Amino acid sequence: MPKIAVVGTTAGWSSEKLTATVAGHTGFHLLVDMNRCVLDLERNTVWFENHDLSTMDAIMIKKIGARYSPDLLDRLEYLRLLESKGVPIFSAPRKIMGVLDRLSCTVTLREAGIPMPPTQITESPEQALRIVKEYGEAVFKPLFTSKARGMEIIRADDHPEEAIAAYRETNPIMYIQKKIELPDQDLGLAFLGGEYLTTYARQKTNGAWNTTTNSGGKYAPFTPQAETIELARKAQALFGLDFTCVDVAETEEGPLVFEVSAFGGFRGIQEASGQDAAQLYLDYVLQRIGHV
Repeated sequence: MPKIAVVGTTAGWSSEKLTATVAGHTGFHLLVDMNRCVLDLERNTVWFENHDLSTMDAIMIKKIGARYSPDLLDRLEYLRLLESKGVPIFSAPRKIMGVLDRLSCTVTLREAGIPMPPTQITESPEQALRIVKEYGEAVFKPLFTSKARGMEIIRADDHPEEAIAAYRETNPIMYIQKKIELPDQDLGLAFLGGEYLTTYARQKTNGAWNTTTNSGGKYAPFTPQAETIELARKAQALFGLDFTCVDVAETEEGPLVFEVSAFGGFRGIQEASGQDAAQLYLDYVLQRIGHV
């Protein structure tokens, strides 16, 4: 049986589920927490506890850390070294790097003509104020975040100068997106190996401005329009990830993409459609490495 390690977070629901799924098939259980790894450039490998990760038959990445931050890009460099030594990694570290930074992901999407909400980025508080006045109501988004952590609504009619100054203390590069009217839900469209799997909706259950489960949102089944699926397919194809979810909203003007994610989706897929994403992903990896 192949030795497949899972990179994830200890006690994280999706990381533990994927690791248990792998172990149930292979008999090998290894959940790698990157903050306990050593990149050994003398021996040209990466160690986790007493495991030389260069000896793995494959590595599946579920999470690089509990919270998004620029540090995660450095952790991916550990895995990039392993990939250069011939260890198959799903998804490839270079490809994850393309979506981890919100700005990098956005530029790639816009270069390809993917429709998104109006967005502007600046380091200037004066320009940020101008943008807020232009939009009326804007969402300020950290470049490294998930589940709306650190995001903030700033309104033109509610002391925007003070709000911008406070936000800029921890976010010198300000990613500013016009707040659009949503039908109390947005969508996650899941893809495996570039093929469409399913869609889950994230629905508001309270007065929160966003739909994330951190803010009380719930997952629900949803059948998107064909136009939405094709737009999400085009968006995810730009990055070539093995497993990904594309965050989309269906609006009166048509579907809009928010981002392409490298890590999300397992719980939403299971709760909304009953599909076992961990098993589907493992089956895909086994086929790719020749262990069907």
